[in-house]
Amino acid sequence: MKLGMIGLGRMGANMALRLLRGGHQVVGFDPKDAARAALAEQGAGTADSLAALLAQLPSPRVLWLMLPAGEITDATLEQLRPQLQAGDTLIEGGNAYYQDSVRRAASFVAQGVDYLDCGTSGGVWGLAEGYSLMIGGSEAAVQRLRPLFECLAPAADRGWGRVGPAGAGHFSKMVHNGIEYGMMQAFAEGFAILRHKEEFDLDLEQVAQIWRHGSVVRSWLLDLTAKALAEHPGMRDIAPYVADSGEGRWTVDEAIALGVPAPVITHSLIARLRSRDAESFADRLLAAMRNQFGGHEMKKQ
Repeated sequence: MKLGMIGLGRMGANMALRLLRGGHQVVGFDPKDAARAALAEQGAGTADSLAALLAQLPSPRVLWLMLPAGEITDATLEQLRPQLQAGDTLIEGGNAYYQDSVRRAASFVAQGVDYLDCGTSGGVWGLAEGYSLMIGGSEAAVQRLRPLFECLAPAADRGWGRVGPAGAGHFSKMVHNGIEYGMMQAFAEGFAILRHKEEFDLDLEQVAQIWRHGSVVRSWLLDLTAKALAEHPGMRDIAPYVADSGEGRWTVDEAIALGVPAPVITHSLIARLRSRDAESFADRLLAAMRNQFGGHEMKKQ
């Protein structure tokens, strides 16, 4: 099967390579010359414009987008719209907001173009291990493109599937990322407790390695935690700043809208926001309040 890959950042390029290794043909487009050149070195075709990309694909055409959520994706889709034909298929694999996917799908389906929202997990390890794919949209379109999903997944019979209609793929991925936030926060807090028990002088990597085998909390995330502890003992070379992609916020918003209590995911999001407050005005004010009502000591800078 031959498809076009739009967006050759690290994840998009790795997905293209996995497809190439699986015997598929890929034509890649990215506005950066270096990204296109790197993919061409791996044996893929490339195009320096969306029009040139479409011209290299057989009809009906299959286009896989791996772009940042929001304006970039919308702008690219609007550029593509007048050039698409009935029967073409768009697969949106970035971390899009699911309601955007519902809106986009309705618009393109009205044009006769299939639109699949594909929540994609696997990160930098996906090239070697395979990707977890949560797909929303037409069941017929998913079945038609089954060879692509089977190639990208960890195995043909696991790690991927159509989870529902348009929007369901990105909704599932949104909640997946919310759960990920909570799991990461739990590991971070647990290892912080271990580190602060100074009289035991615990080797945190050793503890992580022990937990990796036979423990109830063993997981790929724990494997990566052990790796991080080995590469950055004490974490002294890493700034205490944790970014977020927006999916945790969307998950919390949806939990509130649905009336579903999600305190762990919500706390993990708040912890990330707090990590970015270099000024920490709230903590300064808390110290000042304690001093006001109880005469408690305030540390001065």
